[in-house]
Amino acid sequence: MKNRINRDIAEVMRDEMGMKKSIISLLSEEPKTIPEIATVLQYPGADVMYWVMAMWRYGYIEETGKPNDEGYYTYRLTNKDIV
Repeated sequence: MKNRINRDIAEVMRDEMGMKKSIISLLSEEPKTIPEIATVLQYPGADVMYWVMAMWRYGYIEETGKPNDEGYYTYRLTNKDIV
């Protein structure tokens, strides 16, 4: 993982638009958990959580069901048009 520990929340949110495209690309392949997304993107899970929750709030992604054995939900894209 790159040196992105202890970033200010403003920095994390500034990256949101670029990361949205990367997350959409990953989830178009198959549903993933936040730790799986964080590993592929090489960002801390806390940063990825902000981006995923923003996308969830606006209806771009949804949970696939109940959490896995580790307590993580798996997320997939919805049918909403993504701009």
